[in-house]
Amino acid sequence: MEFGQFNVNALMEITQRPEIVFVRGQGSWLEDHAGKRYLDFIQGWAVNTLGHCPPEIIAALDKQARTLINPSPAFYNQPMVELAERLTSASCFDRVFFANSGAEANEGAIKLARKWGQVNKNGAFKIITFDHSFHGRTLTTMSASGKPGWSTIFAPQVEGFPKADLNDIASVEALVDDQTVAIMLEPVQGEGGVIPATQEFMQGLRQLADKHKLLLIVDEVQTGMGRTGSLFAYQQFGITPDIMTLAKGIGGGAPLAALLARQDVCVFKHGDQGGTYNGNPLMTAVGIAVFDAVTAPGFLEGVNARGKQLSDGLLQLSEKYGMKGERGMGLLRALKLGTDHGPAIVEAARDQNPEGLLLNAPRPNLLRFMPALNVSAEDMDSMLKQLDVLVERICK
Repeated sequence: MEFGQFNVNALMEITQRPEIVFVRGQGSWLEDHAGKRYLDFIQGWAVNTLGHCPPEIIAALDKQARTLINPSPAFYNQPMVELAERLTSASCFDRVFFANSGAEANEGAIKLARKWGQVNKNGAFKIITFDHSFHGRTLTTMSASGKPGWSTIFAPQVEGFPKADLNDIASVEALVDDQTVAIMLEPVQGEGGVIPATQEFMQGLRQLADKHKLLLIVDEVQTGMGRTGSLFAYQQFGITPDIMTLAKGIGGGAPLAALLARQDVCVFKHGDQGGTYNGNPLMTAVGIAVFDAVTAPGFLEGVNARGKQLSDGLLQLSEKYGMKGERGMGLLRALKLGTDHGPAIVEAARDQNPEGLLLNAPRPNLLRFMPALNVSAEDMDSMLKQLDVLVERICK
């Protein structure tokens, strides 16, 4: 396939992509090979915490690239240490292992839980996860996920991941047996349709885990680093997890992830866990820049203000067009369309002229919104107005 000056045939075909090659980005905007601009409310699937090409990340990359790029994970480096200190100081966790992707962080969490089960629970290895959950694309994290149809793509699955129903504590307790070592969930099921866990359910999971001596693992790959209006989503539920994973927003666009755990859970022996790029100073320097921006005075207040603006606007659209409402936390939200027009709206929004709008429909009957956390009120208002026109044209 060729368009413009680009021949994309050398790329492996893994997904259906539109005939667009993005060449630059700034803030909430992208520009393609033809010079068309797009207001981006996907931001790399909740990755670009500070938008496209933020000055904080540019400065961090430039400074670190001139200082030290990769000394080997067999040695400490300054950005690795400083970012770990920031994360533990701002959370209930004591130790950090840095990785490159959410799937890798979640794989590490699963390994740590199983090792803890070997040490403390007679080899218990099962981890209860949830229908419609998403934990990554390695064989193990696909097995842990509850995404429909994934059980047969690369069969046989990795065993040991019984599935419960989100917000149904009885369904979780029914799966607990003497081989159960942990419960693992997303505080908000992102790929599953932006479905938040309830506070009652999260607190019930903590109590259930304590009762049966289980670990509670929160997958905050999509919800962490301010996305839900607090630095970490678990902080809004009044619980203390045992393990947490981060990715996406922690790197603001750079490939960075983290596995965090409380001290008494850290049972890895030397050689149990590793990775060529873990704690790479170039990436952890970016992580420091993102962390410092998100924790700066007033930043999270801005996230919550824009989250309310988005929620209010979606509710108004829902009422106007007889939809099913909206849901989510902070700046991770979904509009429940009530019909399967999601893909059509996404395509029409992208293709409109003179400027496009980038939206996401993880399910045909809803739209998901994941803007930059520093999105402006003006850009939010523009998106809502454009969406109003699109819905009226497509869903009537």
